[in-house]
Amino acid sequence: MYKQAEQIKKLLDKAEKIVVIQADNPDADSLGSALALEHILGDMGKQPYLYCGVDMPGYLRYMPGWDTVRPDLPNQFDASIIVDASTMTLLERLVEAGYQRPLSAKPCVVLDHHAVVDHEVPFASVTINDASRASAGELIYLLAVQLGWTLSVDAQSCLMSSILGDTQGLTNQLASAQTYRIMAAFVEAGVDRPALEELRREYGKMPPTIYRYKADLIKRTELSSGGRVASVVIPQAEINEHSPLYNPGPLIQGDMLQTAGVEVAIVFKAYAGGRVTAAIRCNSMAPIGGQLAEHFGGGGHAFASGFKVTSGRPLDEIKAECLQLATELLDKLKLIDK
Repeated sequence: MYKQAEQIKKLLDKAEKIVVIQADNPDADSLGSALALEHILGDMGKQPYLYCGVDMPGYLRYMPGWDTVRPDLPNQFDASIIVDASTMTLLERLVEAGYQRPLSAKPCVVLDHHAVVDHEVPFASVTINDASRASAGELIYLLAVQLGWTLSVDAQSCLMSSILGDTQGLTNQLASAQTYRIMAAFVEAGVDRPALEELRREYGKMPPTIYRYKADLIKRTELSSGGRVASVVIPQAEINEHSPLYNPGPLIQGDMLQTAGVEVAIVFKAYAGGRVTAAIRCNSMAPIGGQLAEHFGGGGHAFASGFKVTSGRPLDEIKAECLQLATELLDKLKLIDK
């Protein structure tokens, strides 16, 4: 299936200690993929080491093994695997820590599924970026089957979490017929989906302070483009106060997309120093996320994407342009549908 599979096998066969890297915006797909590789590589007799430049958000800590992820690289390693990211834009913490140089000196495998990518990883030895897959976890499953890697029930449980994360519980159009067949294979292998869902719900519960903060975000949400685009701005002070407990993006975007008429939900974050980021999520009838992010130098896929502007450009200007472009892209979709 993947022509790069044998090259990946050769690289990893020669390696003992392998670093598995997530981007600076970890989610269920990246963490589930990393944890699955920890099991897979361990069963191969390797020494996996999980890295991420930021702390795991609280809502992801239902996955057993989340606390094995470290914010620094080991002094010695033989190869690396980057999951759910194929752009340096999402690896700023890694670059800031000076880790690009040691990673460049060793073989690096990139496993991703995002259709739109900017600033590709320059030190990647081999890259698979398959936009037809619902998640990086789905890609890893197919690669593992192709190469005959052992997939324990624990590994498959992690991969199930990754797929559920990016498909919003198998509800968006990223989930294909093959995605459902893979999920069925996980259940047949012994993965307990109801138990996994119960854990996710338990860890997804918000403290009372976050509950009240969510109400404030709802009040501040703006509707534009005739109610088709919902957006909200998170300033630095709120990022500092609330992000350690709950990422404001996942906290509010589901409710935005559940609002009648809303097709696109955008959460802007305004950081000190002029940096602006945007997390974009789209309902199934509005697959414009990748195009919208690409305009600002970002990336992602049709239903989940994001971008970052570090030029010091004013937030209001970026926001206005983003909302205007979102409207234009939605209008084009309507014309195509006609």
